[in-house]
Parts: sequence; structure tokens; C-alpha cells
Amino acid sequence: MNFRNQLFFLFSLFVTCSVTGQEIMKKKRDFVLISKGTHFVAGSTITLEFKGNSAISCEMYCANSYGSTLVKPQLQGARIFFKIPAYLSTKTGVLNWRIVGLKQPLFGSFKIVPKESPSALETYVGPPSIEAGGSDYSMLVVIPTDNLDNPLRQDTPVSIQQQFLASEKNKLIFTKNLIAFKHIFSPLKTGRMLLSSEVLGLNSKEYDINVMPAIATNFNIYSNRNHTYADGNQITTFTTSIIKDKNNNTISDGNFVYFFITNKIGDLLKTSGTTIAGVATAKIIHPDYEENWNIKAYILGMAESNTLKIKYKKVIANFEVAFIKNNRKVTVGPIKSFMGQLIPDGIQVKISIYKDKKILNEIIKSSREGFVSFNLNQSIYKNGEYDFKISTAKVHKTFQSITLW
Repeated sequence: MNFRNQLFFLFSLFVTCSVTGQEIMKKKRDFVLISKGTHFVAGSTITLEFKGNSAISCEMYCANSYGSTLVKPQLQGARIFFKIPAYLSTKTGVLNWRIVGLKQPLFGSFKIVPKESPSALETYVGPPSIEAGGSDYSMLVVIPTDNLDNPLRQDTPVSIQQQFLASEKNKLIFTKNLIAFKHIFSPLKTGRMLLSSEVLGLNSKEYDINVMPAIATNFNIYSNRNHTYADGNQITTFTTSIIKDKNNNTISDGNFVYFFITNKIGDLLKTSGTTIAGVATAKIIHPDYEENWNIKAYILGMAESNTLKIKYKKVIANFEVAFIKNNRKVTVGPIKSFMGQLIPDGIQVKISIYKDKKILNEIIKSSREGFVSFNLNQSIYKNGEYDFKISTAKVHKTFQSITLW
């Protein structure tokens, strides 16, 4: 029985001490917060009201993600007011405060939320061009903000409108971590896609994405020429079929197509053209001697063509050579073409000069009106016997022991 009485006495003493301690603490607390608000709208006037001893010199320290400051109190009798500066109260987020100068610490925080209605839509679209086929994509980013440039609250609905060819789509997304975004995947066809967004009645401007063709696939090539003779004058034109991508879209203009030509002895020639409406065209002059060509075209690193074989017939079977003026002037011609006409100007004629079976010199000239003349300077080629080899269009003539004087 005595034990129970002692236990009850100790419990009563503990409660009495606790109540007394609380009363002492209440008496020692200088300020008491009266304001009850924990959420404020950005841009509104935010004032925190306290009740306490106005004779105490103190200030309020305020801080948020935009900065910090000290606020002086405004006194009205036993009430103390602290007005949050506008440059802090217009920015959303958590604002922390603490009364500086009190014996007992007094601090807290409240949240500043954005206005409900948007004033502007920050919209970004990129990249502006994507490849057709469904694997490439662009991104639309929308940041709805109020008139103080604060992003709207989480989960604000954003309506995305999308138009491409005959298709129109509408997709509802929501803001998260201040922004709303959507991946815009490419369709199979090429064209221009239009995008816009709408948030709570506020519409963005129109944006566009160019859906470009994918890389080229293999194609065919063709040739066109006025005749099949190797006259060194006419033009052979190479063209491609309409080059398309894997989705049957015509490839973009400006793709380089290289035509590589292999002749009978394995030498390589090259010509090139760029695509317009999917077709590339390239030209090359006819050879001036009988030739067989194998042509293959490439879009480097992407696609290639079939191999095209074409033949050129010989046009020069024979030609005349005359040695005059002490055999020091060599006249070649007339050089005739496939219809008996004079060969077009510009065909090359080469003369090789030998002395004692050793070559001394080679001279190359271009024909004019079917003739070529070579003058053998006496100061270079002394009097005596020489051998000559004259070549044009892979036709050769040799003259032995021609005396120069």
C-alpha cells in the first residue's frame, strides 16, 4: 500500500513539474505567430503577423531559391507585421523564414503557388527535321507560365494538336517537373507536320516539323547518246531511275550520285550529278577511240546501281601523213570520221621521234579542221635519219629512216 502511495506521489510531482515548465516556456516566448496561411498565390501581398513584445529589436530573415533578405518589422501596438518583399513573393516555391534577435528560436515556412490561369506558353520543338520511317522523332516541350513567369502547378493539362497530310490527332498530356513534353515520332511518308498546343484556353502559335526521306536504296542507271561512235565529240548522258528510300519515298534533292566508268584496260573515269525529284543526271564526252565501258553508280555509303555496259565503235581507220619542207614539216590529215566528214576539232595526234632506236621526244597536238602539223626545228633535230611513229585514236603509223636536211 505504501508503494502505491509513493508511486502516485511521484507521478503527481512529474505532471506538476511539466505544467509548470510549459507555463515558464510560454512566459519566455517573445513572439507568437498569428497568421495561419501556409499557401499563398504568387504576386499577392504576403504579410506574416505576430503577437509579442514590440519592444524587442528583431528582424525576419527570408530565403528561397531566388535569394535571401532581412525584413524589418512594422509595429501596431502589441502586434508585429513582416511584409515579404515583392521580388520574393512573386516567385513560386518554398519560402523559409526565421525571426532574428529573439531568445527563443522562432522559424517556419510557407509555399507560394502559381496563378491558376496561364499568361504565356513557352514552346520548343526540335529537331526541326526528322527521317521518315517511325524510328526518328522530334520533341515538343511546353512550359505554361503565369504573368509573373512562374510555371503552372503540377499536372496542368496540355492539349497537343498534330496534323500531317490527311491525319489530325489530339493528345492530352500533363505538366510534370514544370514542363509538359511529347515525343513526335516520324510517319512512314514524307511531308510537313504541323503542331500546336493549348493550355486552359491559351493557344500557342503553329510549329512545323519536316519529315524527310530516309537514306536511298539501290537503283538503276541508263544511258542516252546520239550515236555509238567514238568520235571524241558527242556527249553520253547517264540518268538514274527515280531513287527512293525503304518506305518508297523519293529521296531529297541534292544527293550526289557518282558514276564510275571502267574501260577495257581497267582505267577509271568518273562523272557525277545531283538528284532532282529523285533522278540524277551526269554527262561525259565520247572517247576518241574504240572502247568498251562498264558503268556503275553510287550514292556513297548508301546505295548503288546495276552495272551498265556500252560500246563505242572506231571512227578513224586510217589517215594520211605527208613530209614536206626538207621533211621538217609533218602534216597529218585529212582525218575523217564515220561518215567521211572531217573529224571534229580537238582530237589528239601524237608524234614520237626516234634516233638510233632511242626516243628523243613526243609532241602532242589537237586537230583543227581535220589536220595537224608538226614543225621539226633544225636546231633541235640535226640533219640525219630519224624514225617516226604517229598515233591518233589508237591508230598508229610508223615511218623508218626519214632523212631531215
